[in-house]
Amino acid sequence: MSGPPHVIRGSVSLPEAELMWRFSRSSGPGGQHVNTSDSQVELRFDLAGTEALPPVWKERALERLANRLVGGVLTVRASEHRSQWRNRETASVRLAALLAEATAPPPRPRRKTKIPRGINERRLREKKQRAQTKRGRTGRDW
Repeated sequence: MSGPPHVIRGSVSLPEAELMWRFSRSSGPGGQHVNTSDSQVELRFDLAGTEALPPVWKERALERLANRLVGGVLTVRASEHRSQWRNRETASVRLAALLAEATAPPPRPRRKTKIPRGINERRLREKKQRAQTKRGRTGRDW
């Protein structure tokens, strides 16, 4: 499948040579020729051995995708479409999205902010006022 390179983010993309494709028969419904066409696609990418990703990204991805890797290889399957070509597209998009998410920089740590004293005092004042109003509603003095 020669098409646009599988861009992860920015100028980093996956070289076609490092992608391993495997095709097999899909399970599930289909029409005539369902038992003869290999429409399920399995796309494998050797994450541990790749040189396409910057070292920092690679480290991050290996750490975050640890539970999905088998021997350092990431596998993505697609079998929702009846055409092999569309399944190939789906699998490559899924792989690129997975790697983009796994290599994203960690979010900035949250900076704690202090609630201004005036706001806190106003909240307590309003709370007291509300309690007073509700206490005034009880009919025990009648």
